[in-house]
Amino acid sequence: MAETPCSDDCKPHGSRSHLSKEVDEKLHGGTPIVNEKKLLRKIDLHVIPWLALLYLLSFLDRGSIGNAKLYNLENDIGINDGQYLIALTVFFFPYAIFEPASNVFLRKVRPSLWLSGMMFLWGVVMTLHGVIRNYGGLITVRVLLGLTEAGLYPGIACSWYKRSEMGSRIAVFFSSATVAGAFSGLLAAAIANMDGLIVNKGWEWIFILEGLATILVSIASFWIIQDFPDSAKFLTEEERVFVIRRLEDDMKLSAGGETFRKKYIWQSLTDWKTWVSMGIFMGFDGPLYAFSLFLPTIINQVMRPLLGFRATEANLLSVPVYAWGCLMTCAIGFLGDRIGSRGYINLSLLGLGLVAYTILITSKSAALSYFAVYLAVSAIYPTIPNSVAWVASNTEGAYKRSVTLGMAIGFGNINGAVTANIYRAKDRPWYRLGHGIVLAYIGIGFLCSILYAVLLRQENARRERGERDEVIQGVDNKHAHERNGVYKTVEDAKMSKGDDWSGFRYTL
Repeated sequence: MAETPCSDDCKPHGSRSHLSKEVDEKLHGGTPIVNEKKLLRKIDLHVIPWLALLYLLSFLDRGSIGNAKLYNLENDIGINDGQYLIALTVFFFPYAIFEPASNVFLRKVRPSLWLSGMMFLWGVVMTLHGVIRNYGGLITVRVLLGLTEAGLYPGIACSWYKRSEMGSRIAVFFSSATVAGAFSGLLAAAIANMDGLIVNKGWEWIFILEGLATILVSIASFWIIQDFPDSAKFLTEEERVFVIRRLEDDMKLSAGGETFRKKYIWQSLTDWKTWVSMGIFMGFDGPLYAFSLFLPTIINQVMRPLLGFRATEANLLSVPVYAWGCLMTCAIGFLGDRIGSRGYINLSLLGLGLVAYTILITSKSAALSYFAVYLAVSAIYPTIPNSVAWVASNTEGAYKRSVTLGMAIGFGNINGAVTANIYRAKDRPWYRLGHGIVLAYIGIGFLCSILYAVLLRQENARRERGERDEVIQGVDNKHAHERNGVYKTVEDAKMSKGDDWSGFRYTL
């Protein structure tokens, strides 16, 4: 986003010059040729369900090792608890490091091509989990899985919806992670019954069948995944223009497309919102991976002495926990879109998480611990789509948003490398050290959410006072100052500055 007005050759793909002038004039003039509600339903059906399926498979594949552990994975390949924790840890480094770059490639390459290709590769890697025979093989496939799964996140979904519409869609998208948690328990319990069929072990079948399913879905994804509004084949030209206009009216000025420039990366790196959002994402991603990887083990260890639970019962008992998490995630997503106060929602959810893990640390009752697990899933999972929508709606510019979300998600995910090591076998059955570390993570997310909201409110106040007003040539404005930029028109200022434009207001 340059500090000078954009010439014709640097206008983004999908701008007014790219689309039919006749259609643009009809829409701009208010001719009712598009039914907005019907169009939104059409977009929802073409964009969200398949992306949710991809994310379900992603979470199912990365977390299935927790289920496989209950079926003697460690003993069969000759590893101890420490080596198992290292295998969980190494997944997160390539996953986190490659996340920002993958988000940028997603913009430069068609999402249908990039995501389907990456998914095919991770399906192959997932299948190879089923043929490992030693510690070295396990480490190799976990590193490769982290590399190939990087980048699948709701950045593409953010490109289709207004800021007041993103929360519910991202919540539906992300609820597939809770479905994956529930489904993985059911699936693992069923697949384990294939123990001794063709391959020797039930845990091998868990990896092989899930990997083959991912490969099949990846092939179909090339034709099913939708790219961006300005090139969507399922929309008519009138509908494409209408979608772009409504997004531009909602301050998403890059909705018509944007040409990549290195300065967009720099804009993200120098924005305080990027760094504070990394703290917010740290506060829920660390707990997320601790929860998803170890829930079956925690249930198994807490319940076994009292009720004689085995691996299958522990997997099945995790199903209602994830089902409740799915309902809460969707409900909070729709609530966020309705009331718009995503910051207050974040604080409420993270506060609930603090209560949940305080109970888990102090509990000596299996029933009370199981109840606290429901509180934990109610806090952790809904916070994720709410935070993604909050950060995305306050970052304008397609590439800047991709980098900001990529950095926040990547930094959040790398904390999975920490929380993958906190539930040690020697701390069972109550795992108080692990619960205490998760409690600290949630506290960090809580404090960063407060900081993010306070600083956004202060910045909005400065803009109301005119402290950020740009100099617009030919316009008399006593508040305008050259330090905020000099532009020929207001449109030039909007396109150049994105969310730094004085007329942009942040959502709290």
